[in-house]
Amino acid sequence: MAGAEGDKILVGTCSWTDPTLVKETDWYPKRSMSAAERLGYYAARFPIAEADSTYYFPPTQQLAKGWAERTPPSFTMNVKAYSLLTGHPAKPNSLWPDVRDSVKQEFAGKRNVYMTHLPPDAVDEVWKRFRYSLKPLIDAGKLGAVLMQYPEWFVAKKDNRAQVEAIRHRWKDVPVCVEFRSPTWTATPADRDRTLGMLRDLRLAMVVVDAPPASRLPVVEEVTDPALAVVRFHGRNDDTWKGQANTAAERFKYLYSKRQLQSWVPRLERLADRADRVHALMNNCYQDYGVRNAADLSALIQAGD
Repeated sequence: MAGAEGDKILVGTCSWTDPTLVKETDWYPKRSMSAAERLGYYAARFPIAEADSTYYFPPTQQLAKGWAERTPPSFTMNVKAYSLLTGHPAKPNSLWPDVRDSVKQEFAGKRNVYMTHLPPDAVDEVWKRFRYSLKPLIDAGKLGAVLMQYPEWFVAKKDNRAQVEAIRHRWKDVPVCVEFRSPTWTATPADRDRTLGMLRDLRLAMVVVDAPPASRLPVVEEVTDPALAVVRFHGRNDDTWKGQANTAAERFKYLYSKRQLQSWVPRLERLADRADRVHALMNNCYQDYGVRNAADLSALIQAGD
């Protein structure tokens, strides 16, 4: 989309390195491309990407520096928060060695580590180090947002609201978008209003989701941070959403039709009227489904300009 609104709507995918894309399709011209070459190829075709590997292993500054250096000046990179930061378990080998050594004795040797297994000073370090790792992207003006994706068991209650509020205490200057996988945050009009009000007060962008009916997640087309609106497309496959999939890519195995994507064009434009920037990200990263649908959506937006 060449017009003013279209310049504000960035379309891309939630991964550019999924094994099913790299190994099972011909989207990349060569199977032997290096990681740097793949990112360069992707960034020449889309203006934004979401890094999801950071959920499993916190990035290093060197990795973030490479992302900043290998993409065009106008490129935007969203980064998925490390699992510990959103209440998910993490593998012990993903922790920094000194943080791993600080795991409380009663949890030592467990297969998974949770934030509650760490003493307060180690918790502080996890937050600080993740923020520090993103400095090259921040300095280059390329960090779009950190995605805080909370699990289904992270329900709307007092303690969890306090955890969301703590984001701004720890990261005062970091752009953040929040995705709730529990329907309880918007289950009733009162729940929805309370959640939206909290996020507006904190300047946290609520992620608008397109997800399978089985998720029970409604499309909440609201802007809670005037600087940013984020839409993530998870496909509409009820069976795989419920967990009947071997890999993350297979969970989101769904190819949107152009008709389905067309219905999103006016929605994205309405979000663009209320936010400085809109990120539309395809999370259906099975084989080339994500890049195909991202290209489809971009073309539909441009055609409507």
